[in-house]
Amino acid sequence: MKKKLIIPALAALLLCSSCAADISNAELLPGYPPIYPDYCGVTVPCNIAPMHFQMSGNAIQVLVIAEGADGKAVRIKTGKVVIFGKSAWKNLIGSSTGSGIKITVQAKYKDKGWIRYAPFPIYVSPVPINDYLVYRLVAPGYEVYSKMGIYQRDLSSFRETPLLENTLIPGNCMNCHSFYGNHPDKISIHIRGELGGTILKTGDKIEMLNTKTEETGGNCVYPYWHPSGEYVVYSVNQTIQAFHSIRDHRIEVIDLASDIVVYHPQSKQLLTHDLLRTDAFETFPSFSPDGKTLYFSSSQYQNIPEGYDRIRYDLCAIAFDPQSGTFGDHVDTLIHAAAMGKSISFARPSPDGRYIMFTLSDYGNFSIWHKEADLWLYDLEDGSLREMKEVNSDDVESYHSWSSEGTWFVFSSRRLDGLYTRPFFASIDKEGNITKPFLLPQKKPLEFYTMNLFSYNVPEFITEKVDWDLKEVEKALTTGQRDKVEIRR
Repeated sequence: MKKKLIIPALAALLLCSSCAADISNAELLPGYPPIYPDYCGVTVPCNIAPMHFQMSGNAIQVLVIAEGADGKAVRIKTGKVVIFGKSAWKNLIGSSTGSGIKITVQAKYKDKGWIRYAPFPIYVSPVPINDYLVYRLVAPGYEVYSKMGIYQRDLSSFRETPLLENTLIPGNCMNCHSFYGNHPDKISIHIRGELGGTILKTGDKIEMLNTKTEETGGNCVYPYWHPSGEYVVYSVNQTIQAFHSIRDHRIEVIDLASDIVVYHPQSKQLLTHDLLRTDAFETFPSFSPDGKTLYFSSSQYQNIPEGYDRIRYDLCAIAFDPQSGTFGDHVDTLIHAAAMGKSISFARPSPDGRYIMFTLSDYGNFSIWHKEADLWLYDLEDGSLREMKEVNSDDVESYHSWSSEGTWFVFSSRRLDGLYTRPFFASIDKEGNITKPFLLPQKKPLEFYTMNLFSYNVPEFITEKVDWDLKEVEKALTTGQRDKVEIRR
């Protein structure tokens, strides 16, 4: 099977030292070619998979010349997909690290003949991205848990492998995966359904937790690991799902109650404070890189359902002492989004502690269903706040996470078709300059993203592949045994 895939790609490639293969009678156009995905002028990490693309129009033949910074070029002649061979791409990206690849596209059309477009660059950053991206693939649905799973994708190739699929536990939902410091040795995954609970992996140990207590009234849901690896902060959410009856709005997921707790695996205790268990809604927690501040979204209580569109979350913070597992004596409001008529979700600090990236929408916290949702950046050094216009679109931008080096980030967007969530990548430098985002590469991108009816949910970077014994995971899930936790104030 592998030979069948590789041989046509190799046959289409010819390594040459110049760009002498131009079509002499081609009409010259000043603009970039209409390619899918739009990779014109993007910046990519030096360890990214080959950036295959194809013409978006009705071209019947395509000639591509990709020239590296060393002057050597790859010539590809194809009818549809422009495919870079593995070694050819490695040579191109290796010779162009710190500069860029120049790509010239010539296309033949039935009614136009040959057209040559202006060459476009793909800039190659010397900063590598984390090796793997983990995400949940979920089909459209509202009430029944269809086939879903959590998968890990090697970002230097097209290899995707399952981390956990619900075929192991049919009828159950899995989501809210989180990793300690982008490392695969400590994991938290939430399971909903008959076999519900929290999977906690620490090293080789896999345990199932029952995190619902009389005091919390619900299970631990949205997680974030402390930088020490000694704690995991969760929100405890009681939610409902409601359907809109107006155009361009589908569903709303609403908190009836939500609080913040910090779990200490060694003692099996949930740590909390009265300031985090108020009548207000508290959700989407995260820790600062030094582990001394706990960030979260907080909204004043509203009656449901009539007040659903008045629920607006501010960005708040409370001190945390990792030595004693105790909290500060007050909550600070960092961004009063409600005063702006807006709502904040998914506050994620950069690894160097300078920025907090978050999603801003009109109301609520389930921003993936809010077309107006965009990414914003809060600078903790000077207190400035700005929209990330470089990566936002006219459709949804929602969940996001940082690669461990703090240069690259991934975010969820529905810009392609308004229906399915896809992962896009971009980088930010020390001056705050943000690059044009690019779509996760695929072997045949147009076919893949047109035919794939699963959304990418909660994209998270990890430095290595998760390697665990699925038989042990299945045993932990299906025996019904759940370790109970207790509250410590």
